Amino acid sequence: LLKHFSSVGFWGLVNNAGISTFGETGWLSMETYERFADVNLLGSIRTTLEFLPLLRKYKGRIVFMSSIIAYFTLGNGIYSMTKAAIEKFCDALRLEMKKFGVQVCIIQPGNYARSTKIQPPVSAEEIWGELSEEEKAVYNKEYVQERASFFNSILSEGSTNGYEVVDAMVDALTSPAPKARYMVAKLKEKALVFVCALFPTVVMDSVLSYALSK
Repeated sequence: LLKHFSSVGFWGLVNNAGISTFGETGWLSMETYERFADVNLLGSIRTTLEFLPLLRKYKGRIVFMSSIIAYFTLGNGIYSMTKAAIEKFCDALRLEMKKFGVQVCIIQPGNYARSTKIQPPVSAEEIWGELSEEEKAVYNKEYVQERASFFNSILSEGSTNGYEVVDAMVDALTSPAPKARYMVAKLKEKALVFVCALFPTVVMDSVLSYALSK
């Protein structure tokens, strides 16, 4: 693969692969955590390392698909975990690649669930059926149903304008002066990120706890 591209040139890499799921921390198996880390985080790292020699040679660009969920979580902490990790990987890579003329950009979409179909609607019955006996002793079906309905309502509010994210990716690849980060999100989503980034953790916890209680 590298031999093929070395003869024609290689200028841009977009790391877009990702999977999502719903569930509180103890509801998910260790195998699920490993699978998510392998796809969402290590998959992007593997691809980047493979093409890094060519990207340095041609002073190319690397684009990573992150999410505003890297800043907070509302029921999909496993997805947030991988996106927060890829953000830190990108921060290190961006600084290290400057001396080679390679630019690293991060796309941070808001809720585009209806465009990407990355997360299917959540089934409370399926979640309950997969819980361990220990978790079933702590939670009840009504709680699981409430959380599932809450998460499904978030999915239903997702934007259908997926082209907005694509436009950001194109700009990152073609602009003479691309941004380090492209936050493509609704105003209320950006406001939530602003609160998370600038206010004390106790404030953010209060905001998210209120949202989860609605």
